[in-house]
Amino acid sequence: MTATTEPPAVTPDISSPPIRPPHRRSPFALVDIYRSAVGKKWVMAITGIMLMGFVFFHAFGNLKMYFGAEDFNHYAEFLKELLVPIVPKTFVLWGLRLGLIAAFALHIHSAYSLTRLNRQARPVKYQSPRDYVAANWAARTMRWSGVIVGLFLIWHLADLTWGWANPDFIYGDPYWNVSTTLDRAPIAALYIVANIALGIHLYHGAWSIFQSLGSMSPRFTPRHNPLRRGFAAGFAILVAGVNISFPIAVMTGVVG
Repeated sequence: MTATTEPPAVTPDISSPPIRPPHRRSPFALVDIYRSAVGKKWVMAITGIMLMGFVFFHAFGNLKMYFGAEDFNHYAEFLKELLVPIVPKTFVLWGLRLGLIAAFALHIHSAYSLTRLNRQARPVKYQSPRDYVAANWAARTMRWSGVIVGLFLIWHLADLTWGWANPDFIYGDPYWNVSTTLDRAPIAALYIVANIALGIHLYHGAWSIFQSLGSMSPRFTPRHNPLRRGFAAGFAILVAGVNISFPIAVMTGVVG
């Protein structure tokens, strides 16, 4: 009789990640698109454009501060009466606010999701110290400037919209509310620092929009980089500079 030998035990390969079942298709095509990295980049870019438009018009609308209380308060009242009497008062304003809240939430979620996808796709950090420092600095800058801007937005609403953080708040008198809150040195410093962070975020965000929307195509060669960089820097400096001018104007007595 010949001795029977048992087949060698097969050792499972634990070095490779487990195969995950594919996502079930959603009945909504847009959800399937958003699940992809490309879809998230598009959502992040589109919501970024919406938020850039908001901060631009918000900053330049607030330039009414330099024309005095009557003009500034009239501008604030005008925003409440958009399309009145076709729709009720503040109806359009609240629609814009809800749209901006949705854009802000999608912008944050897409940024967070893309960060996770990038970490899963590249578990090993960049091997080149130079490339790693550049990529890491840009990522960290966007992350922390975004956090600062988000926290400042909550404070800004509590200070000048809801009035919780402003002891001198008077409902219906936005000029008084702005001038009294920015007349306090710590609050003025907070607004300046937050808008510097906003400018940094806008610079990197405006630059990234070209890449996210696919404009980094053969038609857009590296020779266009100075144009893109100039737009990003100009937009960031313009918005942040206008916003920073308000606390400086109040503290120096130009406005107030």
